[in-house]
Amino acid sequence: MRTQTETFRGYGKLFGIGAQTAVECRFPEAETVLSAHARVHLAGAEAGNGEVRYYGRALFSIVYEDADRHICRAEKGVEFSAVARDERIAPAQTVRIRLAVENVSVRREGASIFVTALLGADIALFGEQIFDYLSGGDLVCRRDPVHVYVSHLADGAAEAEDDFEVERIGDILQHTETVHVTAVSCTAGQLTAEGEVFLGILAMRGEEPASFERLIPFRIDVPSEAAQPGCRAEVHVEVSDVSLTADADEEKGRCRIRAAFTLHLQAILCEEIAVDGVTDAFSRTNQIRLSYAESGSDGTGETTQLTERVAGRAALSAAIDFSDTLEAVTMQRAEANLVRGENGTRAEGVALATLLVRAPDGSHRGIEMSLPFSVAVRAENADVDVIACGMSARQKEEGTIDAEATLKFTFTERLHACARLVSSAEEGEAVPEKDCAVSVYVPRAGDGLWELAKRLKKSPEEVMESNPDLEFPIREGQRVIIYRKKAL
Repeated sequence: MRTQTETFRGYGKLFGIGAQTAVECRFPEAETVLSAHARVHLAGAEAGNGEVRYYGRALFSIVYEDADRHICRAEKGVEFSAVARDERIAPAQTVRIRLAVENVSVRREGASIFVTALLGADIALFGEQIFDYLSGGDLVCRRDPVHVYVSHLADGAAEAEDDFEVERIGDILQHTETVHVTAVSCTAGQLTAEGEVFLGILAMRGEEPASFERLIPFRIDVPSEAAQPGCRAEVHVEVSDVSLTADADEEKGRCRIRAAFTLHLQAILCEEIAVDGVTDAFSRTNQIRLSYAESGSDGTGETTQLTERVAGRAALSAAIDFSDTLEAVTMQRAEANLVRGENGTRAEGVALATLLVRAPDGSHRGIEMSLPFSVAVRAENADVDVIACGMSARQKEEGTIDAEATLKFTFTERLHACARLVSSAEEGEAVPEKDCAVSVYVPRAGDGLWELAKRLKKSPEEVMESNPDLEFPIREGQRVIIYRKKAL
C-alpha cells in the first residue's frame, strides 16, 4: 500500500509557565512609612536546558515621616536575577516574559525598613511547530481543512509626553505609571497600538501631601512583515523610562508639569493557516489502522473595551475615625479575573489604593484600602487588563470609608485550535470481496456520505454514481444500490 506524507512547519507558542521571585530593598533612614511602591524592568532572558534565566532591575520608592514629622521620600534600585525551571525548555526556544509587581510589603527590623516586592513572571516559550500528516496515496481519503495558529514576534519603542498645569506644588514625593492599551490594529507591514499612560503623582502642597492624576494618550507604530489588514495581535506595553519636571509660577500660584515617557512594546501577531490534510481514510481491499498527529495552537481574537464606575464600602488595613483628616488617595491600581456563572460572565476583582490621613496630633499614616467590584461583561475566554483611576474616598460614617473608582477594562480574546490529521496508515487483513453484481444496503438513518462510503468500501464518488438521488443525512427507509461490473 503506497502512502504520501507532508510535513507542516510553523512558528508559535509552545507552552507557558509562571514563576515568582522576591526582591528586597533596605531603607535605613525611614521612621514611619506612609506609602511604598515598586516597579520592575526586565533587562534580559535566555532559555537553557530545562530552565529560563531572567534578570532586571527593581526600583523602590517610599514616602515616609521622619522623627520631626516631616514628610520625605527615598528611592533605591536593586538588581535581581531569577530562574524558572521546566523540563520542556530548550536553548533553541525564544523567551517572552511579562513581569508584574504582585505585592509590596513593608517590615521594620531594628532601625531599618525593609521593602519587599513579589515579582510574578508570565513566561511564554516560542519555537518551531512540526508535525507530519498523510496527504494521499492508494487509500480513499477524506480531506478537511484544519486550522493552525502561527505566531510572529515584534518589538518596538516610542516616546510619549504631556505638558499640563496643576495647583502650585512643592516636591514630587512619588509617581506611578500604568499603561492601558485601548486599540490594536494592523495594516500592510505595520502594527499600531494606541492607549493611555495613567500617571499618578503624590506631591507636597504646602505642608501636606496631595495627589493628582493624568491620562496621557500614546501611539506606537511598529513595522512587521507579518502585519496585514485584519491580522490580530496580542500587545504588551510598559514604561521603560520616565522624566518629570515641575516649574512653579509664583504669580499665578500654578505649577507646570512636563512628563516624558519611553515606551517599550512587545507584540505577538497571530496568523491563522488552513492545512489541507487527510482527516480519515480507508482501503477498498484491506483493513487499515490509522495513526493521528495532533497539534494545539493558541491565537488572539478581538480586543474590546469597557469603562465602568464602581462604588461601595472599602476594606481598610487600619482603623479610622472622625478625628482623622483624609488628605490624599495614591497608588491607585486594580486587578480582575473573568468569572462565569448562570447569569453570564462577570469581571470580578478589587480596586486598591493607599489612603493618607492626618491624625489630630499632626502625624500621618498610610492606610491600604480595597474596593471589591463585580461587573457584567461580554467576554468569554479572554485576558483581562484593568486600571483604576479617579479613585476617591469619603468618611460618611465614623470608622468606614466609602470609595469610588473608574475602571477601564481591555479584553483580549483567546483562541485555540486543535489540528488532528492522519499521520500514517498500517495495512491489515484483506477484506473479502463481494461477488454479486448488485447489492442493496439499508443504511443507518443520519449517516453522511463519507460514513456510508467507508462502510461500503467505496469512494463517495462511486456511491453517488450508483445512487444519484440520495440525500444526506440519510433518512429512515432509504436504500443504497451498489453495482459491480463483471467480466465475461
